[in-house]
This record gives sequence, C-alpha cells and structure tokens, in this order.
Amino acid sequence: MAQLNPYRERLTVAWWLWLPAVAFAGLLAAEVRLGAPGMATWIPYLVLLPLATVGLWWLGRIRVEVSNGELRVDDAHIPLRYVGEVTAVSAAEKRDLLGPYADPEAFVVQRPWIGGAVRVQVLDDADPTPYWLISTRHPEALRSALDDARVR
Repeated sequence: MAQLNPYRERLTVAWWLWLPAVAFAGLLAAEVRLGAPGMATWIPYLVLLPLATVGLWWLGRIRVEVSNGELRVDDAHIPLRYVGEVTAVSAAEKRDLLGPYADPEAFVVQRPWIGGAVRVQVLDDADPTPYWLISTRHPEALRSALDDARVR
C-alpha cells in the first residue's frame, strides 16, 4: 500500500559552506605550492581541491526517510510501532537539547548547518534510548509524515 505522506530528505551541506571550504583548500594548496618547486607545483591542487569536495559530499550523505513502516536515519532505523510523541524543534530548542537538557543515551544526528530538528520519543522497553534527535530542514513535514505513518 502506498504511503500517503512519504518523507525523504538528504542532509546535504548548505551551498554557502562550499565556497569557503573550497577556497580554504585552494589557499592551503597555494601555501604548499610555494614550498614545492618545479613540476610538483600543481600536485597540491590536484589533491586538496578534490579532497575538499569529497569531504563536503561525505558530510552531506545522511538520509532521513519514513518508509516501509520504519524511520530511517543513515544506517539506523526504528519500526514506527516504537515511535512515541514526535515534536518539531526550533534551532534554539535544539541547542538546549544538545546542551544543558541533553540525555547521554539519546540517539542524535545533528548537522550544525541545519537549524530545525525533530525529537522522536522511543517506546521500546528493550531499548535504553529515550529519544532520537534528528536534524531536518523540514521539521513539521517530518513530524506530519511520522504521525500519518503511525496511524496506519
């Protein structure tokens, strides 16, 4: 049966972080190049610029998905029957949940370039994790998708 409100999101690195990261890699390559005379002057560029690009891509690889009766975040998944209250969290509330109100046993997938998040209560008695805190650009949409999927 098709899900009415499917949810998929990739927590990619914000576009505005790519420019300074690649610029920093370029400056670092220029600095290294100054100490490498001859034909080796372009090697730092050939290594560091692709390395910065791959690193940024790797940081944005995390996927959040509600499908097939599960909430999936990267490699972790939880059946929706164990999902309790789902709360959309603002950037300020997320800071508190990561700081003074943090539970050390919580499952956290946090991306600093993403302001919003959801807090998902875990109802499984066999699981010591009290909740999941997941960064998302669309907290209300993820909350709605989880609520809709749990009703079925």
